[in-house]
Amino acid sequence: MNVTETKLKGCFILEPAKYDDSRGYFFESFNEQTFNKLTGTRTHFVQDNQSYSTRGVLRGLHTQSGEHAQAKLVRVLQGEVLDVAVDVRPDSSTFGQHVAIKLSEDNNLQLFVPRGFLHGFVVLSDVATFFYKCDNFYNKASECGVHPLDKDLGVDWEIPLEDIILSEKDKEALSFKEKFKS
Repeated sequence: MNVTETKLKGCFILEPAKYDDSRGYFFESFNEQTFNKLTGTRTHFVQDNQSYSTRGVLRGLHTQSGEHAQAKLVRVLQGEVLDVAVDVRPDSSTFGQHVAIKLSEDNNLQLFVPRGFLHGFVVLSDVATFFYKCDNFYNKASECGVHPLDKDLGVDWEIPLEDIILSEKDKEALSFKEKFKS
């Protein structure tokens, strides 16, 4: 497995070693010992989540705060998405900056999003099945987010705005400046 740290400290791109033959392919998508060794973390995942969405669906930008904060290891089982992580750690030198990476069933890339980050993705293919591991249990009262189309964040979602489909919750979310006043 190749692991590359992004410009945001603690946020990693993982590329598993894939073995192809006449029968198909095999790769190890997760091994806790290998993951912790290569990332230098002590992450233990406790919950798996999966979503299915159609082209243009944008889910995010979300996080959980306080004792319910979550790190996530995300990947795509079917289709392609543009996955985005935004650093909202108050003391971070990259506070307010983001990384964006295409995750697909073809590239098998994964993104590790540490605690203290907003996270979201938009579906670029006709459909996508998105899968992620969390290191803490979901807690509705700790959920928060910002409007994913906030121009101050500067995220290029790589899809025309008129094709983006948001939930009512995300349409009504605060801007980054409103949510994370410095």
